Amino acid sequence: MINTGKLAGKTVFISGASRGIGKAIALKVAKDGANVVIAAKTAQPHPKLPGTIYTTAEEIEKSGGKAIPCIVDVRDETQIRSAVEEAVKKFGGIDIVVNNASAINLVNTEDINMKQYDLMHNINTRGTFLVSKICLPYLKKSQHAHILNLSPPLDMKPYWFAPHVAYTMAKYGMSMCVLGMHEELKPFNIAVNALWPKTVIQTAALDMLTGKEGGKYARKPDIMSDAAYAILIQDPKSPSATGNFYIDEDVLKNNGVTNLDQYCIDPAFKDQLMLDLYVGEPQKVGSLSQSTQTKESPSNPDSKVAGLFKKIESSLSEEIVKNTGAVFQFVLTGKDEGKWYLNLKSGNGDCGRGEASDKPDATLQMDSENFFNMFAGKLKPATAYMTGKLKIKGNLQKALKLEKLMGSLKSKL
Repeated sequence: MINTGKLAGKTVFISGASRGIGKAIALKVAKDGANVVIAAKTAQPHPKLPGTIYTTAEEIEKSGGKAIPCIVDVRDETQIRSAVEEAVKKFGGIDIVVNNASAINLVNTEDINMKQYDLMHNINTRGTFLVSKICLPYLKKSQHAHILNLSPPLDMKPYWFAPHVAYTMAKYGMSMCVLGMHEELKPFNIAVNALWPKTVIQTAALDMLTGKEGGKYARKPDIMSDAAYAILIQDPKSPSATGNFYIDEDVLKNNGVTNLDQYCIDPAFKDQLMLDLYVGEPQKVGSLSQSTQTKESPSNPDSKVAGLFKKIESSLSEEIVKNTGAVFQFVLTGKDEGKWYLNLKSGNGDCGRGEASDKPDATLQMDSENFFNMFAGKLKPATAYMTGKLKIKGNLQKALKLEKLMGSLKSKL
């Protein structure tokens, strides 16, 4: 998506702009000569995540824009007002708001704690509403006013809620802001839209969750920044320029971008990209749990999976239990169809065929051959998940702890 210069001199307020998609959007609009307000919490370098508001400001200036780095936690009304006032004082107003700041925790209802719940709702829904509200008086004065929320299309099918009700509620709250505000703000010629990726986007957060391996099945943040740019250069007075729930690659295709391979982390995996949440046809709610009710196949003591579990059992230790602290239920299909469990919550742990005695933190469904390859070190859990070979119900973060677990077991297996 080639820069047009249409955003030159416009002031863009971006929450969570110190890294990832927010930073990519900041750099994209900076190439037009825009003024960018970097509203993010990261003032000091993070031990695992690169970038601060100050290093991002330097990059924006080098790209041709102007920047104000502002320490902003979108849960803090005072900090937001201070950043907005500073931006208005320096640049004369605010033309565009990009609500990018977000928190994610893919945990089911029973297992999520209220601190995690409150964090997601206070950042995602409340933060988006509050930033938009505080910027509104200045957007009303702009001749090119946009609000863009990085949130999913509203689809009220239970499938999108069931695995992680709290997170979906928080993200859909951002989308509901679009639904309501676009109609409310039409008289003021303020365009309000949402943008969401079709595929998983590689960010530092994704790397922390799945490891570098998972990035092969993702796209670069540039596809989101190019799509955001295409949306933000539209005339907000146009009736079709507001109230849309855009998907990144659709936006680019409609703007003449035909080569989407350029956005792949690894073009060799362009046909294996993993769809992001809230994209595609939903499966039936409970399809994973329903499959656990299938008839058990007779136990085959000579099967590869049975032999693998014998080795796992002999390799368990108190240290492995301490480092993992989770119960896994495996639902296997294919040649060695059946249910197996791995309980690493107490003592030295235990495993075997059938249902786990304790409530599973995560239930994992996959073909038995892929399961064997996963524990044999030929297939990483993150890769299996990203490519659709592994389906997970429950706590995703704990499920992906299998990566470390298998590393500790590898020499013993």
